[in-house]
Amino acid sequence: MTKAHEEPGTSLGALLSSDMKAGETDATPLYIRLANAMRKLVEAGALEPGAALPSERTLAEITALSRVTVRRGIELLVREGVLEQRRGSGTYVLPPAERFEQPLAAITSFTEDMLSYGRRPQTRWLAREYANPSAQEAMTLGLSPGDRVLRLHRLRSADTLPLAVELAVVPADVLPDPSALGTSLYESMALAGARPHKALQRMHACALPEFEARLLEAEAGEPALFLERVSRTAEGRVIEFTRSYFKGDRFDFVAELNLLPDAADRQTPLPVGT
Repeated sequence: MTKAHEEPGTSLGALLSSDMKAGETDATPLYIRLANAMRKLVEAGALEPGAALPSERTLAEITALSRVTVRRGIELLVREGVLEQRRGSGTYVLPPAERFEQPLAAITSFTEDMLSYGRRPQTRWLAREYANPSAQEAMTLGLSPGDRVLRLHRLRSADTLPLAVELAVVPADVLPDPSALGTSLYESMALAGARPHKALQRMHACALPEFEARLLEAEAGEPALFLERVSRTAEGRVIEFTRSYFKGDRFDFVAELNLLPDAADRQTPLPVGT
């Protein structure tokens, strides 16, 4: 039984109706407003993990919404990982997903990041082979005709939780023995005297492709993050070209921003008393 049902006068229906009524002038679609109201109850603990929701029919009655609207609101929260629908059983509140904070100001490996969280990094190799580079890889890495690359395709997990599918490509002469690679590519590159010194990283939201979705135990089309990283040595040689798909509900990418000195100089002081 949820907290929302334990106290008289604070039923789920009353809480939802109150939240919906507060946003009556909001132009947001009703199913999104309903999802927002239910999400707020979950975050506040009024709907606890494992709690069963009333049926769509009951929710429609207590909120005065159509069953189609209720169904769409629930489906939105299911896609977000807030709720879970069990066939023949009902809809339940899921425990909050564990999220990992990924800093963008420093070059760190997946292994280093997971160890910092007290988790055990795991690697499932999908491919570990020398190959001819694609046109994009050859251009990005600045390779000459005939140069080969080491292509490393991996599923990265924390303990048993799949988090990312990563395709790293490095010039073949950097790591002559791929079988000696452990869980950390950067550690192996450092031993070879080719640890990345700086990198340019691009990130954008995407829909998870079917292949990566299967590996990440997700649904194809789910929101995900695609990262592309190009790393250089201290001498300026491009040493790594990596493309990764991250589960969107598992990571927060964090960057600390500072005002540029020249921009600070241009700031006009506000009048006293403003």
